[in-house]
Amino acid sequence: LDAKAAINQASWSAAKLYAGLLRMAFWCLNIAAFIAAVGAVFHGYVGGRIYLGHIYGSDLEGLTKSLSVVSWQVFTIWLAVSAGVLVCVSLDTSLGLMVYPIIAVNALCALLFVFLGFTGHGQLLKLPGAYLTGATAGLAYLGVG
Repeated sequence: LDAKAAINQASWSAAKLYAGLLRMAFWCLNIAAFIAAVGAVFHGYVGGRIYLGHIYGSDLEGLTKSLSVVSWQVFTIWLAVSAGVLVCVSLDTSLGLMVYPIIAVNALCALLFVFLGFTGHGQLLKLPGAYLTGATAGLAYLGVG
C-alpha cells in the first residue's frame, strides 16, 4: 500500500510539474509575441515615419528609395508574422516546430545587429533591434525548448 501511494504521489508531482512547465511555456511564448508585436507596430509606424522621412528627403535614386521602403516594411511584416506564429503555438503546442524558424531568424537578426555594431556601425547598438530580437528568440526558445 505504501509503494502504491508513493507511485501515486510521484505521478501527481510529475503532473503538477508538467502543468507548470506548460504555463511557463505559454507565458514565454506570449511575452515573446508581445515584444514582436510591439516591435512591428513601432517599427512600422513610428520608425517608418522617421526612416522614410530621411529616405524621401535624400538624393537617392527613385529605385533605391523604393527598395529601401520595401526592405524596411519586410522587417515590419517579419515581426508581425513572428508575433502571430508565437501566439498560435502558445495556444496549440502541437505546432511547436513552427517556432524554430522564428527563433533562428530572430537570433540571426540580433547577431547581425551586434556584428555590424562592432564592425563600424556602432549606432546600431544604440537601437533596440538587437535587444528585442534577442529577447524574442530567447523567450521563444524557453517556450519550446
